[in-house]
Amino acid sequence: MHQHYEALAKNKANYVPLSPLSFIQRTTDLFGDRTALIYGDRRYSWSETYDRCRALASALVKMGLGLGDTVSVIAANTPEMFEAHYGIPMAGCVLNTLNTRIEAETIAYILDNSDSRLLIVDTAFHETVVAALKLLDRDIPVIDIRDPALGDVPHIGDRDYEAFIATGDKDYDWELPEDEWQAIALSYTSGTSGRPKGVVYHHRGSYLMSVGTVTAWELPRHPTYLYVVPMFHCNGWGHAWTMALMAATIVLTRTITAASIFEDIEKHKITHFGGAPIVLSLLVNAPEDTRPKLDYKIKVLTAGAPPPAAMLEKTAAMGLEVMQVYGLTETYGHVTQCLWRAEWDALTFAEQADIQSWQGIAFPVVEGSAVVESATGKEVPRDGETQGEIVVRGNVVMKGYYKDAEATSAAMRDGWFYSGDAAVWHKNGYVQIKDRLKDVIISGGENISSVEVEGYLYRHPDVIAAAVVAKPDDKWGEVPYAFVELRDGVTITEAELLEWCRGQMAGFKRPKAIKFGELPKTSTGKIQKFVLRQSIQD
Repeated sequence: MHQHYEALAKNKANYVPLSPLSFIQRTTDLFGDRTALIYGDRRYSWSETYDRCRALASALVKMGLGLGDTVSVIAANTPEMFEAHYGIPMAGCVLNTLNTRIEAETIAYILDNSDSRLLIVDTAFHETVVAALKLLDRDIPVIDIRDPALGDVPHIGDRDYEAFIATGDKDYDWELPEDEWQAIALSYTSGTSGRPKGVVYHHRGSYLMSVGTVTAWELPRHPTYLYVVPMFHCNGWGHAWTMALMAATIVLTRTITAASIFEDIEKHKITHFGGAPIVLSLLVNAPEDTRPKLDYKIKVLTAGAPPPAAMLEKTAAMGLEVMQVYGLTETYGHVTQCLWRAEWDALTFAEQADIQSWQGIAFPVVEGSAVVESATGKEVPRDGETQGEIVVRGNVVMKGYYKDAEATSAAMRDGWFYSGDAAVWHKNGYVQIKDRLKDVIISGGENISSVEVEGYLYRHPDVIAAAVVAKPDDKWGEVPYAFVELRDGVTITEAELLEWCRGQMAGFKRPKAIKFGELPKTSTGKIQKFVLRQSIQD
């Protein structure tokens, strides 16, 4: 009997490799005249955007690039960066977006490690990139994105992006990948410990991430999306692909400030955006009179360190409907969500805000997520107290780390991807992150979540950012040490804030010392705890 099933083979009518590249073709066919991209004074319809993407793909092929060749891009969220998400993989190449704030040495390392064949670079990053190219042991062709908004900035390469895509054919007849397992993108981790690792995404995973995001975020047709998330970060959480699927209007911005975000919200009637908690912090701490008066709710995805409940209360009061999501570079971005339940509507505002900071349950396209003991792989009890490590499985887990078999096998074992994040499991199946495993503070045998202590500190009205790390201690092994950034113009002493902490949390969790000042952050708004740890050990 089985042979009859086996006799039915795949063919081009019933099996097509999944790729997010199909989204832009479909949207152009259906909604070609609708506005796709807005960047300052520049506007492109979906059909114009599709033409430019095909011209880029054609130009790359004419240059001799093709299947599996890495093309690197260092750029702000501009139309060219968006086009790279389509044009580069349409040519069969692999898109490698680099963090715009890393130093020259790391840029050179990534260009070398990724076997990059071409660098497309925004001249805004002239100084660092020129220094990086000098460190590279080989020549690499460079194409400049020259943004008129920047004025006269020195060139880096000998060709400019517009001239380059003009060599291509806007009617280029590209094809979907032969195999959906083919690499579409190569993203490097932030490298907070040692060298960054290259995370390889495939076409299938990127397609499914987009479909999962539509379902999980309940995205409507034609949202107006403000691209706050840097497109170098997990390919901007895959939203360049997702928003094409929904025929969105995408507002691109180079500047992430409260003033520019508020201006875009008012001018374009933004319906959706994503951003790290630091972005939410910018918005809630902006002067009251600068905030737009909204007569509708804006849907916001936030990911990174869990936003404290106090911040979520403030964002809700502003008309922002924030959903906490969780993910990593290795999982194409967000893979779990705090799916809101009707029975929570009756809770107090403070209780709702606390639940909102849970990362919740797996997206529909994630086949499994759990919290396990790192050493044994056994699931921890769903008691909201026992800490374990978050593990994930599904098609939105990376292919692996580029040229690093050892790290790949260490991260993926027993059918799970091990995240390195500590969490508890609640009885309703919702996961709540407590920390990166390396950030858990073990004091006198007690596990202290730095995220929890930070959550208490954020309740203080004058605190706009807080980070808590372990400080070695002769008696306790480790004790919590806090770094705090205060609202402008506020004066509060360490003794006063420590005294305030007494009324907030258990004695063993309270910071033993507090240092004030601006906190070091990555380009994606994550506080660099390794820098803070180093500062108390020096």
